[in-house]
Amino acid sequence: MSLSPRLSFFTSQFFLVPLLLLTFTLVTTAQTPKPSPTPVPKSTPDAPEIDPDDVISVNTSEVLLPVTVRDSSGKLVDGLTKDDFRIFEDGTQQALSDISLRQVPVDVVLMVDASSSAAQNLDDFSRAAEGFASHLATGDRISLIQFDDRVLLLQDWTRSLVQLKRALRRISPGTFTRFHDAVVLASRDQKPRASARHAIIVLTDGIDNGGGSSFDVALKGALQSQTAVYVISNTAIERANKERELATLLAGSDSAVKFNQLRIQDLQMGLETLVLSERNLQRLTDTTGGRLYKPSSFQDLESVYTEVANELRHQYGLYYSPLNKKRDGQFRRVRVESINSALTVSARVGYYAPTR
Repeated sequence: MSLSPRLSFFTSQFFLVPLLLLTFTLVTTAQTPKPSPTPVPKSTPDAPEIDPDDVISVNTSEVLLPVTVRDSSGKLVDGLTKDDFRIFEDGTQQALSDISLRQVPVDVVLMVDASSSAAQNLDDFSRAAEGFASHLATGDRISLIQFDDRVLLLQDWTRSLVQLKRALRRISPGTFTRFHDAVVLASRDQKPRASARHAIIVLTDGIDNGGGSSFDVALKGALQSQTAVYVISNTAIERANKERELATLLAGSDSAVKFNQLRIQDLQMGLETLVLSERNLQRLTDTTGGRLYKPSSFQDLESVYTEVANELRHQYGLYYSPLNKKRDGQFRRVRVESINSALTVSARVGYYAPTR
């Protein structure tokens, strides 16, 4: 906002004073830059640290549990009823009050890692994101978050594919990766409708080098907001590239290997970091009832996102009223089983009870 000093005449005898003040005002106004619109950030590098306790928890007497069922070949299974499921909370069987398929809307947060490790493939992500959105039902909503050394909300909840396309064009590459902060903020701030499922779908290698929240805080945030996290990980792509370069360096002469020792050590440490990252990503997706995908090429992104959209359309929504009515804020462990042992059931491992 331009600063304009108030002009006042201190004396009626000298016209030079108001003339100088007027000149100063014009110069100041000309030099003050006009503000330009920018994407609205959810967080910036200078934002305060995220408080681990500053996350939402379940505040309802009825629990909605999205469940995915696959057969022995990995194919999604339709046509089940509530009599096909058994649900346990802290070891005690619960009575299912309702079940639905393809009738529970979903609010999906699309998140993209725009750090240097993935920046060159943002066009592939944009095409895959557009394809994913085109498969959503009319009652579903979508939002878009970019994270690198920042966490930016590029598009708030919308049903418009046009708005999403515009937001995708605003993605710009960064340097570091605030992955854990992004998961916490997407879980906490991008709250779904009370009647909707909540999912995060993120393209990342999961390596957080931006500081801030820990992995455990991110996992807790997703569980407290009942968010299923789907990760399309580029770790397999990065691993192949690093292994290829490492093999080339190690195949050189003894003098060449010695000369490239620092790079060789860097590649070896990078491979170890990828192993740890994949372990964390697997834990994040398994615990929240999501799924981890590791495509071998960025050209596979569209098919992977289409597969995620297909799973979301074929999820069962299991509802039950917990027998434990205590509002103590404690974690309740949930287990879902199918009466058919040949089927595999995926669901989040539990939820946090309300505190009031």
